[in-house]
Amino acid sequence: MAGTHDEETTPPPGRVTGDLQSFAVALRRTHGEMSRLVHGFALAQGLHPTDVQALGIILDSPQPLTPGRLREQLGLTSGAVTACLDRLEKAGHIRRSRESTDRRVVHVRYVESARAVARQYFFPLAEATSRALERFDDRELATALRFLSALNDELAAVRTPER
Repeated sequence: MAGTHDEETTPPPGRVTGDLQSFAVALRRTHGEMSRLVHGFALAQGLHPTDVQALGIILDSPQPLTPGRLREQLGLTSGAVTACLDRLEKAGHIRRSRESTDRRVVHVRYVESARAVARQYFFPLAEATSRALERFDDRELATALRFLSALNDELAAVRTPER
């Protein structure tokens, strides 16, 4: 899993590149590699991998995130999200603040110093991504990004059982 070679990502002769199985294998491998890195960060920070997943959601949220929205995105119970946020706050990764206009609303924010810790840990991931990006032209990258965006939209629409 550690190394990446062009021959590992090229479909075997006779396989169609649009073949669903080929995409499934490649996506599982990507997921596995990302999980390995996330688990390493979680271990280094004394966190659970779900906590790191929550940090990613908090980081990527285009608007202030509430515990309820985080619960929906993680697919966890409200108690599990509260425990996750407690661990993240205790570890210094996030802070919770009450909305000034409505004291019932709590927003979760990533602490800037914790972002620096994450950036440092995940810097090799950024470098690996840059190296991979260099192998493709802008048109190919636009197509790949369009595919990943469409796949994420489709996956987001798949309903899972409520907790």
